[in-house]
Amino acid sequence: MKFIVSSSALQSHLQAISRVINSKNTLPVLECFHLRIEGQKLTATASDTETTLVTSLDLIESDGDGAFAISSKTLLDALRELSEQPLSIEINENSLEVTILYQNGKYKFIAQNGDEFPKLKELKDNTGTLEIPAATLSRGINTTLFASADDELRPVMNGVVLDITTEGITFVASDAHKLVRLKNSAVKADQPATLIIPKKPANLLRSILPKETGIVAVSFDDNNVLFKLSNYQMICRLVEGRFPNYNAVVPQNNPYKVIVDRVSFLNTLKRVAIFANQSTSLVKVSISTNQMELTSQDIDFSTSAEETIACQYEGDAITIGFKAQFFIDIVSSLETQDIVLELADPSRAGLFLPFINEPDEDLLMLLMPMLIND
Repeated sequence: MKFIVSSSALQSHLQAISRVINSKNTLPVLECFHLRIEGQKLTATASDTETTLVTSLDLIESDGDGAFAISSKTLLDALRELSEQPLSIEINENSLEVTILYQNGKYKFIAQNGDEFPKLKELKDNTGTLEIPAATLSRGINTTLFASADDELRPVMNGVVLDITTEGITFVASDAHKLVRLKNSAVKADQPATLIIPKKPANLLRSILPKETGIVAVSFDDNNVLFKLSNYQMICRLVEGRFPNYNAVVPQNNPYKVIVDRVSFLNTLKRVAIFANQSTSLVKVSISTNQMELTSQDIDFSTSAEETIACQYEGDAITIGFKAQFFIDIVSSLETQDIVLELADPSRAGLFLPFINEPDEDLLMLLMPMLIND
C-alpha cells in the first residue's frame, strides 16, 4: 500500500486530533493514530476511549486501501521537522514496516495492526439532532468554558452545558463561585434536551471550530454526543447527572447599576490585585456617585493599593468584595467597550453584563462575593 500526501496538510490535521491522546493510556494502541486509506482519502482517528476525534483529508495519489496504527509522537515529531512537500508513504502489509520518502531522505519505523484500535462508538436509535453554525458553537464554548469547575465530587460542574429548547440554546458553565450564561435565540431545536460536554472535548472543539465556517450537525443520545464538521467528527461521552438550576441563583431586582469602561476597569483591577492578600485575594470595590474605588491590602506584608476610576452611577454608596482572579477572569471575558455591574447588597452575587449584547444573544456573568471584615 502506497500513497502521497502533503506534509503540511497531514501535520495540521494530525496535530488537531492529537490533543485527544492522553500521556498515559491503558491500551498501548491508544498512543497511536489510526490511519485508514480508502480511495483518494485518508481518515485519521485519535481516541482516549471516552472521546474520539476523526479527521479526513484528500490524498495527492493513492495505490491500495488499508488501515494501520502509527505512534502519534513518532509521526508528529518527524513531520514537524519537514518543510511543505509531498510525502510518499509506503506500508508493507505483512511486516507493517512504514517508509516515508521525502525530498532529501526517508524515515522508517514499524506500525501496529489497525484492527487493535477501538471501534468508533455508535449512537442509539433514539437520537436527538441539532444544527448549529460553527461560529455560534465556538462563541458559546469560548465564552463559558473558563467558568467550569475541576471538582471530582461534582462531575456535572466539570464542563459546558448546552441547554437546548424550542426557543433557543443556552450555554452555561459554573464552578459555584462564578457562572456564565449565554443565551442564543437564533438556534432552535424540535425537542428540548440538556447536554453536559466534559471539559476536555469542549477544549478540543474550541481549538478546531475556528477553522470551520459552515453548519455543525449535532446528534446525541442519553450517553454520547456526535459533532460533525466539514473536516472533523468528534464523539464523546456526556457527563451523567442533572446540572443545578442555574437560573435560580441569578439575583433579581438589583437596585445598584454601574456602567464602566471595561479596559480601564480591567487594568485598574490587575494593578490593585497585585497587592491583595495571597491567601484571600480580596479586592474591595466601593461605589459612590460617578466613581469607583478599588482597594486591596496584605496586612502581613504591610502592602496595600487603592485606585479610583470614573463610572456612571447615581445612588447610595455600596462596598462589595470579590476574589481577585475570578474578578479578572470575568471582566477579561466580556468583550464590549462598556460593561454593566448590577448589585443588590454585599452578600449577594454581582452580575456582570455587556452594555450592548450581540444580535440574538443575552450574556450574563455572575460572581459570588467575599465577606468583608472591616
